[in-house]
Amino acid sequence: MLTKKRSLSSDRCFDSEPIQRQLAHQFFDSISALPLICPHGHVDPALLANPAARFGSPTELFIIPDHYIFRMLYSRGIPLQALGIPTSDGSLIETNHRKIWQLFAENFYLFRGTPSGLWLKDELYNVFGVDEPLNSRNAADIYDYLEEQLTLPEFSPRALFKSFNIEVLCTTDAASDTLEHHQSLHQEGFTHIKPTFRPDAVVNLDAPGWRENLAKLESTVDWEISTYASFVQALEERRAFFKKMGATATDQSAATPYTMRLCDQEAEAIFARALAGKLNPGDAQRFIGHMFVEMARMSVEDGLVMQMHCGIARNHNPALFERFGADKGADMPVQIEWTENLRPLLEAYGNNRNFHLILFGLDESTYSRELAPLAGHYPAILLGPPWWFHDSVNGMERYFDQVMETAGLYNTAGFNDDTRAFVSIPARHTVWRRVACNWLAGLVARGLVEEEEGYEMAGALAYDLAKVAYKLD
Repeated sequence: MLTKKRSLSSDRCFDSEPIQRQLAHQFFDSISALPLICPHGHVDPALLANPAARFGSPTELFIIPDHYIFRMLYSRGIPLQALGIPTSDGSLIETNHRKIWQLFAENFYLFRGTPSGLWLKDELYNVFGVDEPLNSRNAADIYDYLEEQLTLPEFSPRALFKSFNIEVLCTTDAASDTLEHHQSLHQEGFTHIKPTFRPDAVVNLDAPGWRENLAKLESTVDWEISTYASFVQALEERRAFFKKMGATATDQSAATPYTMRLCDQEAEAIFARALAGKLNPGDAQRFIGHMFVEMARMSVEDGLVMQMHCGIARNHNPALFERFGADKGADMPVQIEWTENLRPLLEAYGNNRNFHLILFGLDESTYSRELAPLAGHYPAILLGPPWWFHDSVNGMERYFDQVMETAGLYNTAGFNDDTRAFVSIPARHTVWRRVACNWLAGLVARGLVEEEEGYEMAGALAYDLAKVAYKLD
């Protein structure tokens, strides 16, 4: 057993001003035990569907699947193959997980002051009881300790799911997914693990492997998709099945929130060109913009909440993409525009009380200029929390400062962890709750809201807003 040397600061994320800090502690104490609502994330449902599933080695748990981790290490000249990241071409990679862990520990200092560093310290301390800072000297001992812990029943994925006090967890699943793991979970009574409909692989005509992705969709619906009309029919059928399996939301990602309405003849023509592998310049963008509007139409009809994640340029490093594939830390935020790009969609459905749209963006300059005013006006729109690069203490503080005065607290969607790293879920929620309570404490200290209101707002930010936004009641 490791010797206890230090714990996490109870003041982390709180202001140093005494009155604000005391109020932040009070607000946080009032909501810290609330269950976790996880309405958007990327945990593999297979991890929870198999009662015998385990996380593998500490390296497999903390390093290999987490692009937040190896992105930082790669930026300091450490090759991905040295971290055990699988290659697309089958070339050799490091397979000694102890050696990978040692390399990680030697460079753990790189994560100081970053959200990843904050999450990792929280995970190691609060989940696994590691009370000493990870470094090159104790790396082997900590690895041995973690390896032993991961064999114990209380550290299985299902056991941790329960100990994390997760009330609901939503995964993100391709339109062609059979949802076999969700079906298995539901048969065991795990109906609080829900799928989310993600059609990007077939809606984005320029997605890598689009034709293969369409073939998977054809196999799932068991009919040939040879026309745009049959494509839309397939998506509607899959949405209905996802909803039957407990889904309450859909999710789409694109570089920009460009929307437009094509006539049926134009949509059919573009889809035919895609099938023939002869897309014209601009076809993919126009079709994606059209499908955003179509997904909004479907959401009005079937009640699924629609999410849009925009403002990211994927696979910015082509050499890395060719060798290691997607999601390897080379995605970059880009400048985008919301107000005019969303106009066609909002003219059609923005005032419809049956439509619910949650917006996420990586261009922070749009927070106060566009996103907050849009959410503060249109009944259909809620703002999602700070996303990806801005899921951090400073990112959350900027979000609260730039969004809340114009949009209002209750036009936001609370928090979601948006993670593949299952054991980081409580740490991520803790950071959000602490930063939120500190922001509320500042409002109370300055006399902008009453203390009693602060407690109510803390509960909303930690729990209520997400449940309402994603229809999880």
